[in-house]
Amino acid sequence: MSEKEIFDKVIKILSPYAKNKEALAAATEETKILADLQVNSSRLVDIILAFEDNFNIEVSDEDARKVMTVGKAVEMIRAKAS
Repeated sequence: MSEKEIFDKVIKILSPYAKNKEALAAATEETKILADLQVNSSRLVDIILAFEDNFNIEVSDEDARKVMTVGKAVEMIRAKAS
């Protein structure tokens, strides 16, 4: 799966949780999930679970704490899915 495909899928997964739809539509790898997209921090667990299900990976608590931007999510998924 290419980085672009992972990025697009991450954006799709984030969509129901992002309160700032404009920021989501303009998201880049630097977009902060909590601050820019205004995702509730308690929803991050649901997002991580969705990453695990959609990409067939396992995300440790330590890895989950590092997922602060869209780019970090893509990077983590790419590393675990390969």
